[in-house]
Amino acid sequence: MTTLFRFVAWGEGLSYIALFINMLLIKPTDLTLYKTLLFPIGMAHGILFIGYVYLAFAIKSSQRWTWKDLFWVELASLLPFGTFVAEKRFVKNAS
Repeated sequence: MTTLFRFVAWGEGLSYIALFINMLLIKPTDLTLYKTLLFPIGMAHGILFIGYVYLAFAIKSSQRWTWKDLFWVELASLLPFGTFVAEKRFVKNAS
């Protein structure tokens, strides 16, 4: 399950960055392309975000996270690049 969490964490982080790129770089130059990309990127990000939150709760005990650790892992999902840092810092390899 930790491998799945790592995959979802990376996907969630990348989709978050893709949303920012779409908003900050594409929207000012090509509004039609921005609107075309917004739904698929936003939907993918939403699904990955929900999966990230769910999987973090699911692997809490196997990773021996305290509630404070879980709080930081969940908070990381709200920050750009946060999921990458949380995945490296908190997720231990499955034994």
